[in-house]
Amino acid sequence: MSKVTVITDSTAYLPQDLVEKYGITVCPQVLIWGEETFEDGIDIMPDEFYKRLSTATVMPSTSQVTPAYFTKVYKEQQAQGNEMLAVLVSTKLSGTIASAIQAKDQMPDVTLEIVDSNTIAMALGFHALTAARAANDGASLEECKALAEKAREHTGVVFAVDTLEFLHRGGRIGGANRFLGTALNIKPLLEVVGGRVEAIERVRTRKKSINRLLELVEERIAGRTPLRLATLHANAPDEAKELLIRAEEMFDVEESFLTEVSPVVGTHAGPGTVGLAYMAGM
Repeated sequence: MSKVTVITDSTAYLPQDLVEKYGITVCPQVLIWGEETFEDGIDIMPDEFYKRLSTATVMPSTSQVTPAYFTKVYKEQQAQGNEMLAVLVSTKLSGTIASAIQAKDQMPDVTLEIVDSNTIAMALGFHALTAARAANDGASLEECKALAEKAREHTGVVFAVDTLEFLHRGGRIGGANRFLGTALNIKPLLEVVGGRVEAIERVRTRKKSINRLLELVEERIAGRTPLRLATLHANAPDEAKELLIRAEEMFDVEESFLTEVSPVVGTHAGPGTVGLAYMAGM
């Protein structure tokens, strides 16, 4: 019986110990900074990224995982006799799935399924992790794919940003455009809805934004269990730790993680972003 390998991309920012434990293959997104090109989470890590961002005169941009990289991964896994499930960032936020499909089209004999997670960060991570755990227990490719697709209805991510400048510049804020031009002390709350980043509401201080974020997650999970949570942050580790402690006090949490967003996501969300990703009821 063939083994199923789960493939995801670096925007999931899964904890490395879980990547190793379940044999998940993480394909790096691409960060472009002037004349330099970096593989996300490999050539540049969050600490280095935010330190450099604070003094940069040229802002970075991003690009999706290349078809060539996916081809390399497919060939490696195929040579080991493995079937593959690629669970990737939303098509409405990135061209990653287009690259994955382009690579697949060049290898008609590869046994591979591709799932659009319709989300990002550890919400995506939970999809990949669920499928990888099932694969580790001997589930078939079809069963793993079904679990990843089911996870879309059980996960979400809500986050607070310090400024909309970065999301606006990257063209990734959807309905949040209506918050542009508001007073500087207004803190927007955003959510990934239907694969896009959308505005929820705005509050007047950072403290209130964190309090409201917890309330919104409570509404979204609606008491469903088991509950898995992951904080995400962009150069705001202390706030993320405090958020996770408060969330664990509020909810009956089966599993929790403190995660950073990768440099590629940080390019768009901006420093100071803090949020919660969840998977509830599966």
